[in-house]
Amino acid sequence: MKSTNVVWHQTTISRADREVQNGHKSVILWFTGLSGAGKSTLAHGVEDRLHQMGCRTFVIDGDNVRHGLCGDLGFSDKDRTENIRRVGEVAKLFAEAGIITLTAFISPFRADRDRVRALVPEGDFFEIYCKADLAICEDRDVKGLYQKARLGEIKEFTGISSPYEAPETPELCVETGTKPLEDCVDEVIGALIQRGIIQISS
Repeated sequence: MKSTNVVWHQTTISRADREVQNGHKSVILWFTGLSGAGKSTLAHGVEDRLHQMGCRTFVIDGDNVRHGLCGDLGFSDKDRTENIRRVGEVAKLFAEAGIITLTAFISPFRADRDRVRALVPEGDFFEIYCKADLAICEDRDVKGLYQKARLGEIKEFTGISSPYEAPETPELCVETGTKPLEDCVDEVIGALIQRGIIQISS
């Protein structure tokens, strides 16, 4: 279903204007990986560092959006796809606002991630694969979700009863399963500097 009789309203303040005021470019940092891989931990660690550098940021967290924006969705393949579609549209608006947007979602299907990438201009979607072996993710599982999934109490759980399609060519692959958090944060910040998204103050 498509909305009808609607026209896109152009803002009087451009994205470029906002980026100049902010002192950095905007981008969507899309953290993807298994449950327990460290997506949210890394996203918030990167945001903390960026905040210290004076950047304007916001983390869109997978659990948080299901309290409101996506509270009507379950975890079927169809609902997972719609969940990511909605988040992608929100992230696109945040990018237009000149904000460095960090999203922490399992987002298990490549097609869904590619669909978000296609929403924005080239270079705006920065896919970060939080790589961690399943065994490590299970060891970290403070919520006990993997155990419930293995007992059949949670259906369609990514990595157990539902597939995870790892990125084939992400902008960055971070070994979150084995590296300390600070090292992982350094990798992301370094990549943002290298791509000219942010600058180091002299």
